[in-house]
Amino acid sequence: MPAIGILGGSFNPPHLGHVELARQARAELGLDLVLLMPLHTPHHKQAGEDPGPRHRLAMCEEAVAGLEGIEASGLEIDRGAPSYTADTLREVHELHPEAKLTFVVGADTAATLPAWHRPEEVLRLADLAVANRPGTDGQVIVRAVETVAGRLPAVPTVRFLAMSPMRVSSSEVRERLAEGASVEDLVGARVASYIARNGLYGGRG
Repeated sequence: MPAIGILGGSFNPPHLGHVELARQARAELGLDLVLLMPLHTPHHKQAGEDPGPRHRLAMCEEAVAGLEGIEASGLEIDRGAPSYTADTLREVHELHPEAKLTFVVGADTAATLPAWHRPEEVLRLADLAVANRPGTDGQVIVRAVETVAGRLPAVPTVRFLAMSPMRVSSSEVRERLAEGASVEDLVGARVASYIARNGLYGGRG
């Protein structure tokens, strides 16, 4: 049974922390494939300056180019509208009915699980892999999962990834670009080059 991880987000832009999370999840969980899946429409609080879904997908492709078992996916972007996690997981399941799915998510987002759209379906379709975030208590996440799991016939699988919190954010990358500074150390050479070639975020990459 192939094992597929889904790492969603706005990726505005993708940075080395996202890549390291995908690599860590693949190695630690024994995943055959991890998909970086950018949202079609970033949430308002995450958006910042948005160069558009196709640019964000192309940057994800640059970020993971040449990495074994990690790919960018345009599934949510091709759908052409804001997406719910439950809908995305169902579509991945339909495309790969034989696969075991794992949804990779930051601890801050996982803590809000009971407020998600159809959270029971999320936990029915996929295991949950949680990445550490500064200031987030693991017990808060456990309680959030238990709140949803109480409505399920089987106990869902939740794994906490053994990795240090990411020390870079997309907002930091955008701020540095707006100042005209280089971001290659934050996003890698290929993404920095793409940003520069396409004049994104008002910076030079």
